[in-house]
Amino acid sequence: MSSTPLFYVLLLLIGLFLIGAEIYLPGGVVGFLGALALLGAAICGTQFNAPWNILSVLLIIILSAVCIWLWIRFFPRSKMGRKLTLEADGSRFKPVADNHALVGTEGEALSTLRPAGLALLGGQRVDVVAESSWIGAGAKVRVIEVAGNRIVVRQTAPPKEPAS
Repeated sequence: MSSTPLFYVLLLLIGLFLIGAEIYLPGGVVGFLGALALLGAAICGTQFNAPWNILSVLLIIILSAVCIWLWIRFFPRSKMGRKLTLEADGSRFKPVADNHALVGTEGEALSTLRPAGLALLGGQRVDVVAESSWIGAGAKVRVIEVAGNRIVVRQTAPPKEPAS
């Protein structure tokens, strides 16, 4: 088993590289593959003669814990960490305006409502939902219901036919 130390080091380096690459390729797949490579290195390390087999597994566990601790402690304050995280904690976020004032407002469908789409209401583009069937772009609509951010409209006049 003369190739075991080389395979062990290779798996260890690949695992650390893949976990580090998770910064740039988020989604968990690359980090998961890195964790599998570290697990493979730990399993490969059990093939060493005593006491190196236990030491290699302990080394991987300790290095992983230290890397995670360093990551949590220092990464959020780094230049890259500040770019990837929000500066505000959400306490200053303001809720959307009260849409209940829109009930009864008439406007025009800017897109085909299938059943959702855009409408021009009071000079503003608003996401709306058609009451029942599809409504063609350009049709006149009226707001009949508001529930939270869901604005329901009903067609009041069909779309204008383009002049030929």
